[in-house]
Amino acid sequence: MPFPVVEPLSGARPDRWQLAATAVIVAFPFLAVTLAGWVLWGRLIGPADVLLAASFYLVTGLGVTVGFHRCLTHHSFTAAPALRVALATAGSMSFQGDVIGWVATHRRHHAFTDRPGDPHSPFRYGTTLRGQLRGLVHAHIGWLFTADLTPAERYAPDLLADRNTRAVSIAFPALCVLSLALPFGAGWAIGGSLHDALTALLWAGLVRIVVLQHVTWSVNSLCHMIGERPFRTRPHDRATNLWPLALLSFGESWHNLHHADPTCARHGVDRGQIDPSAALIRLFELLGWATDVRWAAPGRIEARRRVNSA
Repeated sequence: MPFPVVEPLSGARPDRWQLAATAVIVAFPFLAVTLAGWVLWGRLIGPADVLLAASFYLVTGLGVTVGFHRCLTHHSFTAAPALRVALATAGSMSFQGDVIGWVATHRRHHAFTDRPGDPHSPFRYGTTLRGQLRGLVHAHIGWLFTADLTPAERYAPDLLADRNTRAVSIAFPALCVLSLALPFGAGWAIGGSLHDALTALLWAGLVRIVVLQHVTWSVNSLCHMIGERPFRTRPHDRATNLWPLALLSFGESWHNLHHADPTCARHGVDRGQIDPSAALIRLFELLGWATDVRWAAPGRIEARRRVNSA
């Protein structure tokens, strides 16, 4: 059955400027990639572009997975103050919204996973084929344009109370500009020409943003519909493990374990499950920058495993 229609939790609807800003964040990188590809066709990419794109994808992607998600949303570890700010800044450069809004929305997702109140469940419109296809689109990108705002006062009061996190959140528009300016400047510095700057902007800026956005949104959509469920979650929670996304998502697509044990710092707990985010947290721990890390306890993990998947 489709979810019943309910009033937005915040009691407010987004202003037109908020919807316009969301549209820019979502559509601008994709449209700019199309335009830049047309203008630069035949002379599009070089080794420096590949290196810069991989570097910026790594930094901003881990800012989302390690910073926004495992540290700030779920408190899987305690980061030193400077590291906390650095991770929040890197994640903000991914064009996925300000840090406080991102965290509030994700905490709400866990509170109401795949039932009324979940901001991006693919089962919002029921379990018929048509309903699931419509729900898949909603979970992937449609939810960004709904009137259902998530109140940060309710879901992220700890971040609102933190001066540094509030500053990073307010700086989100400037960090988006910086996310594009840095590849442009690096390309110019390495290649010495406007063409080199533009190709770096295309690959390390725009293409990187588009790919990372859709990988993150795929965890919201595909990782609740396709894949394996070796661990028990709440009855309504349908989070899955989807291995093809594991490397691109830095381990986030081991989503079934994450929903079975949300505060665990490692999501890929079984043999062969690559989890680069957990590896980075381990490095931070060794350097003394991360403390109180909630690593997977074998007894707790096995207690959550389905009997037929052992």
